[in-house]
Amino acid sequence: MNLLQVTNLSKAFGGVQAVQNVSLALQAGELLALIGPNGAGKSTTFNMVGGQLAPDSGQVLLNGQDITGLPPRAVWRRGVGRTFQVAQTFATLTVSENVQMALLSTDRRIFHWWRRATAHRRSDALALLAQVGMDAQADRPCSELAYGDVKRVELAMALAHNPQLLLMDEPTAGMAPGERVALMQLTRQIARQRRMGVLFTEHSMDVVFGQADRVAVLVRGQLLAEGTPQAIRADARVQQAYLGTGLVLEKQK
Repeated sequence: MNLLQVTNLSKAFGGVQAVQNVSLALQAGELLALIGPNGAGKSTTFNMVGGQLAPDSGQVLLNGQDITGLPPRAVWRRGVGRTFQVAQTFATLTVSENVQMALLSTDRRIFHWWRRATAHRRSDALALLAQVGMDAQADRPCSELAYGDVKRVELAMALAHNPQLLLMDEPTAGMAPGERVALMQLTRQIARQRRMGVLFTEHSMDVVFGQADRVAVLVRGQLLAEGTPQAIRADARVQQAYLGTGLVLEKQK
């Protein structure tokens, strides 16, 4: 059974068909990159999987369970984590406190004001930070971190409720080339260890073709091609439709 099975998802906004009959599958421990030119329907597809948008038709299954159209909170509770294009952390809190806040939410204790957040599962927070290489900076405010390190903290927060599926929206946006490759190498390592599927959107072709196990290409709201990075790079349809936008499907230096 696939970890994630997306079947014939469609979504229109007014008279504009943003996504039409898109189907995807993702295995546990696998990284699937969703790419395409601007306006291809990547964000709409991504948000339908995560619950931010309800599809007009189609189905989303997680481990065989129907999560189609559920709100984001319910999707999260069923084992779907998410990171964002602009990192979502609390700048005034320490690195550890950010992860502890995520653990409080996981434990449904986010509004238990009578308990100090800094005392909640500190050792578990440090263990999560160790997985992303940030435990040595646990007591630094997030406001003092380099942006690449903030992204690592956000990843630790997303892992706090032990998701089966991680959705990453432009995970390396704003990062230097070395940082973005390192972040996605780390993500791939964690995905393998945890048997966690990762679906991510990305514009950096070095990340896509260097780190993804498979690549799905959307064009004008439809799935044009899906396969290994090598197969996608060589696909004549992708060459014609995607390279025509001026994008180069080669590993960037």
